[in-house]
Amino acid sequence: MNFHRTACPDPRSEFAWNSAKHPYPRPICSCIVIALLMLAAVEQTWAQSLTQTEARATLKKVVKYYRTHIGYEGAYLWRYSADLTAQEGEGTATRSSGWTQPPGTTTVGEAYLHAWRVSGESHCLDAATEAARALVRSQLMSGGWSSHFDLGDQGRKRYAYRTDGEQRGKNNLSTFDDNKSQSALMLLMHVDEALEFRDQAIHDAVSYALEHMLKSQYPNGAWPQQYSEPPKASQYPVLAASYPESWPRTYPKTKYIGHYTLNDSNMSHIVDMMFEAHQIYKREDCFQSAIKTGDFFLAAQMPDPQPGWAQQYDLHMNPVWARKFEPAAITGGESQSVMKSLLTLFRFTGDRRFVAPLPKALAYYRRSLLPDGRLARFYELKTNRPLYFTKEYELTYSDSDMPTHYGFKVSSKLDRLEQDYQKVLIQDAADAKPERPQPAPVKLSSSLQRRATAVTQALDVRGAWVETGHMRHQKDSLDVIEMRTFVTNLGILAEFAGAQ
Repeated sequence: MNFHRTACPDPRSEFAWNSAKHPYPRPICSCIVIALLMLAAVEQTWAQSLTQTEARATLKKVVKYYRTHIGYEGAYLWRYSADLTAQEGEGTATRSSGWTQPPGTTTVGEAYLHAWRVSGESHCLDAATEAARALVRSQLMSGGWSSHFDLGDQGRKRYAYRTDGEQRGKNNLSTFDDNKSQSALMLLMHVDEALEFRDQAIHDAVSYALEHMLKSQYPNGAWPQQYSEPPKASQYPVLAASYPESWPRTYPKTKYIGHYTLNDSNMSHIVDMMFEAHQIYKREDCFQSAIKTGDFFLAAQMPDPQPGWAQQYDLHMNPVWARKFEPAAITGGESQSVMKSLLTLFRFTGDRRFVAPLPKALAYYRRSLLPDGRLARFYELKTNRPLYFTKEYELTYSDSDMPTHYGFKVSSKLDRLEQDYQKVLIQDAADAKPERPQPAPVKLSSSLQRRATAVTQALDVRGAWVETGHMRHQKDSLDVIEMRTFVTNLGILAEFAGAQ
């Protein structure tokens, strides 16, 4: 409610109330009237605020609706039309399919798990378990997951799912791209732990995934973007990064899924996944695998004059092309994830060799900042000139005609990385092995209550959050159900329901 500000009259002014002229009671000053009205509005708002009992009931309604009408046997996509006649992940999808890439099945499953941890409501754990079981059913023979999976009878025929026996299909390509197999295994491990390792199917899927993923690691500690079988070690010599004598300026259209791939922070996610496996299952092989990836990060740092990292390398450790808009170059994006992972490796091992590359790398990237304070996604080899693409995918030095689907400029996190590095300098290496952080109890507050009230009031009668958005099959905007919104709002509601 908006009120116009009105000053109270000075009692000494000619407009002050004169009791001699007006013997009846003096009228209430406009300031007091406004204050009383505002107080009444506040009291009404508090009266309408959500209680924790109501929050728990609403949480149960929401989880039931999304499990029953949005998800398909634990599988989730990215968005759905509000009338549930269409659905999609990164691309259009069938009703019986799911997406592993966040914010699909893996993100939704983790959101249910978080809701259970903070609220204590068992139906949230049931929902997380259902999502984990969907991943068990969609695990490939190669041990990981594809970006897209299908739980329907017809859709399953395309994939070599581990649980399908003789009926399995041919697609057996596990992918680390965009945190797909990593996030899938993380959810399975977290649910396995929450269930105290009593669900044999989930536990077996974790063991199978770790066994086959570890075999897919290259001898130098790197990982492919995608794989279907282990690499032959003799074909992959352990080398340090170097500049190629020359590189093509046009897209070579070569197969890139087997390159040593840092793109989209793939290897950083794998390091986190392996350390998590070590902490949950006490597996030394996973710990050593993470360290081996750290060895690759050290070897992959380019020599002067550009002591950063490339998005992908060939088996000779030269930067190379991947997709038609990802040239052989030094990257300002994934390099920051590498530096963050090197700090993580130090925290787990206490080995300072993992942070030794940071001073030179940080100085180089500070020299490479664009005038607006960001970093270019790509810097030309040796010259360090920022590289871009036109909308026709022609390589150029100009940023005036870039495609909009890809970030050719990225935000700088150099200040934060520098701060974390300075902390490492004064840290005793003997104290470097971190304990897994335990979620702290959520504190009950009026702010949390207001946010929970707001997200509850935003629900439709079904128990869904609907907003205006876009879908790939529609030119115009329409009402949609976004899973990103669900994850955020579910967390707020569950945190209030269980706040202390």
